[in-house]
Amino acid sequence: MATLKEFEEALREHGMNMALALLERLRERDRATRTVKPARRLTGQKMTPELARTILDLHATTGMTQQEIAFKVGVNQGRVNEVIKRGKWLSDDPQAPEAVARDKAKERMAKSHTPRSAAGAEAKPRKAAAAKERKAPAPRRGNQGQLALGDF
Repeated sequence: MATLKEFEEALREHGMNMALALLERLRERDRATRTVKPARRLTGQKMTPELARTILDLHATTGMTQQEIAFKVGVNQGRVNEVIKRGKWLSDDPQAPEAVARDKAKERMAKSHTPRSAAGAEAKPRKAAAAKERKAPAPRRGNQGQLALGDF
């Protein structure tokens, strides 16, 4: 499948200036209507009950999308969805499913940063050998009517 950049280059090669002009007009329209500017996300914001309540408040009082709320508060859109749809992260209960999952993930991270034992060092090559033994699936013969870049 060709990328948009490759498609644009193919249009240029074939002198399709009207199509290039249309493509540029669509890009300008997209830039003008975009409500969230790219690369504005704050990174690493920890989910807390206070942040979850802020998310619910923004969702209830504004017309912002989940993605816009995520950019504003500095979490990913999936976390915003969990708060809005499932009510996650609204309590400080250490036995809440999301708190238990977080703690297990922290334990795994702590264990992965410790030196490996001899048994652990042997397990990795076995996994690699098993992965090599598996064969890649045969490519599917999909839609034969689809145009490829080489068709131009």
